[in-house]
Amino acid sequence: MPFLYQLRLALRNTYVRLALATCLVAGVAAALYFANSVAQDASPLLRSQNIGEITALPAQRARLEYLLLARPLSETPRYVFKFKDAPSIHVVKVPATSHLSLEREVLLKNGLPYAIATDAFLASHKAVLQDADDGALAEAGAFAQRHAIDIFLVILLLCVLKFGIPGMGVSANVIAPGKLKGSLDDLIGMDDIKQEVLHLEDMIRNRSVYKSHNIDKPFNVMLTGPAGTGKTKLAGYLAKRLDIPLIQASGSALESGYVGGGAKALNALYRKACARGSCIIFLDEAQSLFMPRGRGERKWEDDTANTLLGLLDGVKSSEGAGVIWIVASNFDDASSQMDEAMLRRFPVKINFRLPNKAERGALLSHFLSQKAEGCVDWPRMDLAQVAKVTANLSPALLETVVERASMLAIQEKVLIDTDLLFRAFERATIGLADRAATAEKHLQRERIALHELGHFFMQIDPYLRAGMPLMEVKQKSHLLKISTEAVSKIGALGYVLSSGDDLSLRTLEELERDVIGLYGGVAAEELFYGARGISVGSQNDIEKATTLLDTMVNKLSMYSRSKLDYRQLKHAHGDERTLALVEAKADELYSYTLDAIADYRAAIEAIKVVLLERYVLSKDAVFELLEEHLQPVPASAQALPQAQLHAA
Repeated sequence: MPFLYQLRLALRNTYVRLALATCLVAGVAAALYFANSVAQDASPLLRSQNIGEITALPAQRARLEYLLLARPLSETPRYVFKFKDAPSIHVVKVPATSHLSLEREVLLKNGLPYAIATDAFLASHKAVLQDADDGALAEAGAFAQRHAIDIFLVILLLCVLKFGIPGMGVSANVIAPGKLKGSLDDLIGMDDIKQEVLHLEDMIRNRSVYKSHNIDKPFNVMLTGPAGTGKTKLAGYLAKRLDIPLIQASGSALESGYVGGGAKALNALYRKACARGSCIIFLDEAQSLFMPRGRGERKWEDDTANTLLGLLDGVKSSEGAGVIWIVASNFDDASSQMDEAMLRRFPVKINFRLPNKAERGALLSHFLSQKAEGCVDWPRMDLAQVAKVTANLSPALLETVVERASMLAIQEKVLIDTDLLFRAFERATIGLADRAATAEKHLQRERIALHELGHFFMQIDPYLRAGMPLMEVKQKSHLLKISTEAVSKIGALGYVLSSGDDLSLRTLEELERDVIGLYGGVAAEELFYGARGISVGSQNDIEKATTLLDTMVNKLSMYSRSKLDYRQLKHAHGDERTLALVEAKADELYSYTLDAIADYRAAIEAIKVVLLERYVLSKDAVFELLEEHLQPVPASAQALPQAQLHAA
C-alpha cells in the first residue's frame, strides 16, 4: 500500500507523466515495427533503370532463375530477376508507359515466363521497392504511412489521459488585472456594498493583522442578490484594485455529465490559480453547488460540492495561500435552502440589492452621460420621473432601457428625452405593441378596453372612496398608459402599463387591494356582458390572484389567529380546509370588486369611447377624462370589509 501511495504521488508530477507517455509511444511503435518485421534476404541488389537489360532477357532465357513484376500498376513498375549462376538480384525500375510496351513486345511476344511478386516475397525483399537514395528517414515515413491510424489512436488515448474527455473540463478565462475594465466608482450609489468591498480589500492586504486574531483561513467571499446588480463586475473591480489576475468560470459548466468531471475541473482551476500565486477564482452562477448534499441516491452526485468544500477550507501548507474564492449566486440562504457546511466556508457574505429611487436616477444619469454630446436633450429630461417609473429595475435593466432609447433615437433621428425613455422602458419591459393586430377586431377591442379600464378603476378605488381630490389621486396612481394594442411578448391584446413600487413589505390590506385590482378586469366584463359573458382574457389575472390568495391564506396565515404555514400541513389535514379558506376569501374580494366597479359604469363607458378611437391613453389623458365624466362615489356604502379571523 505505501508503494501504491508513492506511485500515485509520483504520477501527479507532469514530467513523470510526460516521460511515461514518451515511453509508451516508443514501446507501441517498436511493438508495431517488430510485429510486422520479416527476415530479409541477404542477396545483393543491382539497381538499374536501363530498359536494355529487359530486352536482353530472351537471349538469356537459359540462365534465368526467375522474373517477377513488382507493383505493375504503379507509376514505376520494377522488374526483378535473378540468374542461376549469379548471387545478385537485378532490379530494373521503368516508367509505367514503357512497362506496357516491354510486357507486350518482349515478355509476351517471346514467351518469357514471369509472375507478379507476391506480398510474402516483397516482405522478405523490402529493399526491392526502395531506391538507392532511400534511407532510414524514408523507411520511417513509410512506416508512419502504413500505421497512421494506429499512431493517431495512441496519440488520442494519451490526450484523453492527460487532458480528459472533451466536455469534462471547464472553460475558464484567465484575465490579467491590466485588461479588466471599470472601477469601483462604476457602482453608482450602493455605498453599503462599497464599504463591504473596501473592508474585504483591507482584509486581503493586511492578512498579518487578521492572523494576529487567529483568523488564518482563506477569505472566501459569497456574492448574492438579484440578477443584473453588478456581482460579476464587482469581482473584476476587486481583482483590478488588488492587481492580481482573475480566473472566471461558470458554476454550471463544472457539471460535465461524467462521473468526477466537476471535481477534476475544480482541481484544475485550483492548480491554475496556485501557479499564479495570488489570484482570484470567480465562480459565477454557482447556486447548484450550494444545495444540501445527500439528497440523491447516487453517491457520486455530491463529488463536485465535496471537492469545493475541501478547496474552500484551505490547506495546511503555503500552497494556495494567495488564492481567493469568490462565488456569485442569485439566491441566498434566506430565499432557498443551502448546505450548512458550504455556508460556513464563507466568512464574508455581500448581499446585493436593487437600487432605490435616488440611485436609479444616478445610474440613468451615468449611462446617459456616456453618450456623445448632442445625443441627449438634457433640458427636456426629467430623470426623477424616469427613476420613479423604473422601480425594481436592476442596473443592468436600466442600462438596457437607455440603450433601447438610443436605438429609438437613431431610428427616428431625434434626441433622447423623458418621453423617449418612457417608450424605451415600455419596449424593454413589455415588448413591441402592434396596433394592426386589433385594428379590425372592434368587438374584441371594446372588451379589451373595458377590461383594462376595470383594472385601472379598481387600482384608484381606495383613493376615490376616501374622497381624495383627483389631483392627489393622480399623484398616487402608478398608471402610465392604457392601451388596446396587442403585445405578443405577454400574449395580450391590451394592457395597463404602471410604474413599480420600491416597497417590498406589503400589508394585508395592500395585498387585498392587489387582488381587487387583478379582479377589476373580469369584474368589468361581468358588469357589461353578464356572468356568462366573461372571456378567457382574464386567465393571467386569475392565476396571479390565486397565487396571492394562497400566500395570504395558507402560507402567511393572515386570516387566522394561529400563525401557521398551512401548506406544510395540507398532507396531514387534507386540502379541503385550505381550499375552503381560499375560496371564501376570493368570493368576498370578488363580490366587493363587482359591487364597487358598478359605481364607475358611466365613467368607464365614456372613457372607453375615447380609448377605442385613440388606441392608447396616457395618464394625463385619462385623468382629464375623469374630471369630465367621474361622478361622486359613496364613501362608506361599498367600503372594503374588514378581514375576518378564521378559526385555526
